[in-house]
Amino acid sequence: MTGLGRIAVAVVIIGLLMGAAIELQRLRDRSFPVRPVEDDSLYLTSPSSLRRMALAYRAVAADLYWIRALQYFGGTRRMVEAGQTITDPNRRRYAALFPLLDLTTSLDPRFNLAYRFGAIFLAEPAPRGPARPDLAIALLMKGLAERPDRWEYMQDIGFVHYWWRQDYKAAAEWFRRASEVPGAPWWLKSLSATTLAQGGDRLSSRMMWEAIRQSAEIDWLRHDAERHLGQLRALDEIDALQAIVNRVASQSAQPVLDWRPVMRAAGWRTIPVDPAGIPYEIDERGRVQVSRSSPLWPMPAGPPRIDVAPPPS
Repeated sequence: MTGLGRIAVAVVIIGLLMGAAIELQRLRDRSFPVRPVEDDSLYLTSPSSLRRMALAYRAVAADLYWIRALQYFGGTRRMVEAGQTITDPNRRRYAALFPLLDLTTSLDPRFNLAYRFGAIFLAEPAPRGPARPDLAIALLMKGLAERPDRWEYMQDIGFVHYWWRQDYKAAAEWFRRASEVPGAPWWLKSLSATTLAQGGDRLSSRMMWEAIRQSAEIDWLRHDAERHLGQLRALDEIDALQAIVNRVASQSAQPVLDWRPVMRAAGWRTIPVDPAGIPYEIDERGRVQVSRSSPLWPMPAGPPRIDVAPPPS
């Protein structure tokens, strides 16, 4: 038999063995069904125990736990966005997310992505995230203790203080500290001064997200920054639209609960859309809002609008 023939026979045999193994597994599952195991019980929860067990395979174990954290966060978020009912209160709170990230970074204390992305996940407002900026800061501080020269972690801590805690003094201080690290970008010093002087206005928020968008090395982070820039633009548009809705309601002496009276009064042919292209809605109180079907939902409370108009895009 030629070499090519032997390879062909081997491929056929391997295929038959794989098919037999799959069929045996199916028979076993039907005869001896295994009880489903809760997600959180599949993994060790003690970083020290896991480090002892992982030994030389810590990097591989860290990657596995990082993948698990991504699956857990992404799966829960998809359930929320699909409108599925999550009966487990711990799952609704993304309760396993921080322990998974803590395990990941304990196994690999220099896992840059786990610190930075993990902080974003933890700080994400409910229901798309756990709304735990305190844990986001704790995770970044853990990374900073391991690598005090990482200005990115300091920048991210300032960002969490700024956007999710509205603690602009703390944010400015962290931006200042980040700016003093060798190799940090020049705009951090300007951002620190602007944040300290103006607080949480949309102009400084826009500056921050634009800086992150331009400096992002990963597409996901760049897209997330673009989403937040879209939210800021939507906040400006909602302010302008709300003024028109209020004026129409005042002139007609009737509450405006949909776009029809506004479109008649303004001469519009179509309902205005948000930066993602989804029509804005008017709720039962007459307030203009982003649709729940928009990728910009849920909208942040948002800093006040101090700049007269958004800069040209």
